[in-house]
Amino acid sequence: MQRSVIETVIGAVVLAIAGLFLYFTYSTGYQKVEGYEVTAKFNRVDGISPGSDVKLSGIKVGRVVGARLDPSSFLAILTLTVDSSIKLPEDTIAKITSDSLLGGFYISLEPGAEEKLIPDGGQIVATQDPINLGDLVGRYIFGSASGGAKKPKPDQPQSQSNGGQ
Repeated sequence: MQRSVIETVIGAVVLAIAGLFLYFTYSTGYQKVEGYEVTAKFNRVDGISPGSDVKLSGIKVGRVVGARLDPSSFLAILTLTVDSSIKLPEDTIAKITSDSLLGGFYISLEPGAEEKLIPDGGQIVATQDPINLGDLVGRYIFGSASGGAKKPKPDQPQSQSNGGQ
């Protein structure tokens, strides 16, 4: 009987801690972002998934709430929720950027100067895909190495082989 009481108490403590953890997680940023929805089409959305941040001038103003593939154009369509106090001009640019070299990705919004605003359910037309650091390093390393032989300067005579003579 003593063992079953101890197991019950330990189980209750574990459930209470799990409940506190869920409450803390929900209250510190996983709640629904109130605002309006806009979409943006990208060629690639590496590192972005629902729940990723949307930032304007480095300040979080929204969240990615959906990601799907357009079957006709094969573009990735992201649905973003933006705080209703932020009104985005039609010429806003959405970029996929990284916090740091090893950091996570987020959507960075750069508003333009247009007076007409993107409505609820509208689309951000100007987008920029993420930069793949591995591709850049590979292009630099292998692009430089495969640059071929040095071309002679025009004022220098080219060496000719005699064919073994």
